[in-house]
Amino acid sequence: MYTIGIDYGTNSVRALVVRTQDGAELGTGVIDYPSGTQGVLLDPKDHHLARQNPADYLLGLEKSVRTALAQAKKTKGFNHRSVVGIGVDTTGSSPIPVDATNGALAMQPKWSKNLAAHCWLWKDHTSVKEAAEITALAAKIRPQYIAKCGNTYSSEWFWSKILHCKRTAPGVFKAAYSWVELADWIPSVLAGVNDPKAVKRGICCAGHKALYAEDWGGLPDKEFLSQLDPALADLRDRLYSKAHDATASAGALCPEWAKKLGLPAGIPIAIGEMDVHYGAIGTGVTEGTLVKVIGTSTCDCGVVAADKPVADIPGICGIVKGAILPGYYGVEAGQSAVGDIFKWFVEGVLADAKLHAHLTAEAAKLKPGQSGLLALDWNNGNRTILVDQLLTGLLVGQTLYTTKAEIYRALIEATAFGARAIIERLKEYGVPVDRVVCAGGIAEKNPLLMQIYADVTGCTMLVAGSSQACALGSAVSAAVLAGAHPDFATAQKKMTRLKAGVAYKPKAANQKIYNRLYALYRQLHDSFGGVTKSADLSLVMKELLEIKAEQSR
Repeated sequence: MYTIGIDYGTNSVRALVVRTQDGAELGTGVIDYPSGTQGVLLDPKDHHLARQNPADYLLGLEKSVRTALAQAKKTKGFNHRSVVGIGVDTTGSSPIPVDATNGALAMQPKWSKNLAAHCWLWKDHTSVKEAAEITALAAKIRPQYIAKCGNTYSSEWFWSKILHCKRTAPGVFKAAYSWVELADWIPSVLAGVNDPKAVKRGICCAGHKALYAEDWGGLPDKEFLSQLDPALADLRDRLYSKAHDATASAGALCPEWAKKLGLPAGIPIAIGEMDVHYGAIGTGVTEGTLVKVIGTSTCDCGVVAADKPVADIPGICGIVKGAILPGYYGVEAGQSAVGDIFKWFVEGVLADAKLHAHLTAEAAKLKPGQSGLLALDWNNGNRTILVDQLLTGLLVGQTLYTTKAEIYRALIEATAFGARAIIERLKEYGVPVDRVVCAGGIAEKNPLLMQIYADVTGCTMLVAGSSQACALGSAVSAAVLAGAHPDFATAQKKMTRLKAGVAYKPKAANQKIYNRLYALYRQLHDSFGGVTKSADLSLVMKELLEIKAEQSR
């Protein structure tokens, strides 16, 4: 038997055909989104805006699956009729305004040119004001709503984006019958669901992004929503009352999409989850494992058994029962930009994508602290632990002799310092982090970054065995749902693995220097992040020069 995992990323969609017996990957199809700038619809007047064309999702769905199946057919014994299930993961929160038939509003000619009618991509931060209002109101009258998401609601999330749409694009808001997360919309399309209220919603997006919890009866109550805007309270009736973990099916593959994809009609579709949550499953996540999927941004996920108490953690993205594995709390944190920072510097500032490899090689020749540079990793705001999307990047210590490679390494180190801040916050509140498993192209292809992460965090960095961990996790979920394995523990044992012989262990000499640099990073972090209101930063540059001199001898 085989299952297909479909992974919707920021710039492309990929499909993966997996053998359920052993996790062997028989075929892959990757399709770049054709619209906008590398698949993202932008506004030069507002750098916070990031939308995506839903038509790209459907085009990519058909092409990626057919490409993956064509490749799989080259394997002796494979038959497309032996595909028993499909799983889908996507970015999030990426809500889509839809009409009464569950059709994406932007796919109608009237709305195709209106950016507000398209998918509000996870990295859209236009709703900072609305997020602050939601945080303030919840703190005042419903503190339980935000207690599990670090006491701060984010501009990256569901309600803030919809409220911003209501205020800035009222025509779109009025035309939208409902809103559906991308992670829920794709499975519903595959299942032929033509009523937004009938879409099976996943607890992953609902809990982490939309303040859903069974403890208070599902979504935020109408009284709370009406104080934000009465239109949100009305919208609640057109959303959903129940969200599901991965034990539930999003539906069965409808005849129309079965024909388009070349698959048997009626096979089950796994409930949708966000990419890194299924990616955690695809790396074999267990309690005590922190999974880092390092891409344009980084998302960190861990699980804690549901029968154990989990403290509310300030600045975290969410603690949601069933969000990753059924029977466990899913704990999420992350950084709003990682690969995007390197991309900005190399492809934006230096305007030469070919320089990545060269700068990595040059940066590898430098010792920790040798450049005298220190950076903050906030080029796209801070997701965890400050939860402030209005923060920006910073580079301290440059001189007339600073090189491109030195800056490149400082940017890598900045993301490592941000990763350490997250790990320390999780441990501080009792979430076990016994090992770290990394996935994604950067983790696979950049040994320098992985070693720096090990040296900065003090943790051994392991690497997922699959280069498509998110798609693999989706396929694992589909395999359990289809009955190929009795439970997730068995499926993970059979279908996932770590990359053999790859372990980046901390180097004591480097750790010593990075501990000093991290202390300076935290001074900048806490000062510019508003944690410390009267910090004395007068010695930061001097100590950077001192470390530089020591490391240059």
